[in-house]
Amino acid sequence: MSAENLQGQLYRSAPIAMEKEWIDYNGHLNMAYYNVVFDRGGDEFLAELGFGPKYAAERKLTIYTAEVHICYVQEIHLDHIVTVTSQLIDFDAKRLHTYNEIVHQDGWVAATAEVMSLHVDMNGPKVVPFPDDILPTLDFYKQAHSKLPLPARVGRSIGIKRK
Repeated sequence: MSAENLQGQLYRSAPIAMEKEWIDYNGHLNMAYYNVVFDRGGDEFLAELGFGPKYAAERKLTIYTAEVHICYVQEIHLDHIVTVTSQLIDFDAKRLHTYNEIVHQDGWVAATAEVMSLHVDMNGPKVVPFPDDILPTLDFYKQAHSKLPLPARVGRSIGIKRK
């Protein structure tokens, strides 16, 4: 894919169906399973960036999640089908900053997740720089995704605002 073809587009996962065990006693997706949905869709994006299961198995390098900020926007129910969109916000030698949304098949956003991930040598485990052959893909996505608007929920913090 070229940056011109990707310009203005987020990465979108395959459709994800809800599972009965994920639904809580309130009749909607339990908060823990929003993480499962984000993880499944996010793993697809990580594989697109070059960090899939083969990368981990062959190189003994992988991505660990360091921090996640989730906003629950709208309830998801058992009969819903969603996708996860992903945007590479930034990266440095050892970290990825991504933003993801769970999007219902009808187009509305159910939840958002801002994620800081670390590149890890599994033999340590310890945080290590990305290999040189991965950097062009990261540069490609950062350039393409930088043409998109910065999502409003990026950089938010939690707190009770006092006057």
